Amino acid sequence: MSCYCYILQCSDGTFYTGWTTDPGRRVTQHNKGSGAKYTSTRRPVKLVYLEPCLNQTDAMKRELAIKKMNRTQKMKLVDKYAEQ
Repeated sequence: MSCYCYILQCSDGTFYTGWTTDPGRRVTQHNKGSGAKYTSTRRPVKLVYLEPCLNQTDAMKRELAIKKMNRTQKMKLVDKYAEQ
């Protein structure tokens, strides 16, 4: 099963990090208000970073690592992804 770690940019400019097996479906859920409590009041959200992971465990570990980053570090990650 393919898993991904992702970062969304919310309408207020904040970032939300999560993991999923289906990025398109997950972004749609967030934009409908059923993805997470945090994003439900900050819609619309935009996918700004997507990282493939080998499995769910790796995706969850990567999510945690990104959540521990400060905003500047997350922005560097997002900028590097946008350059691809």
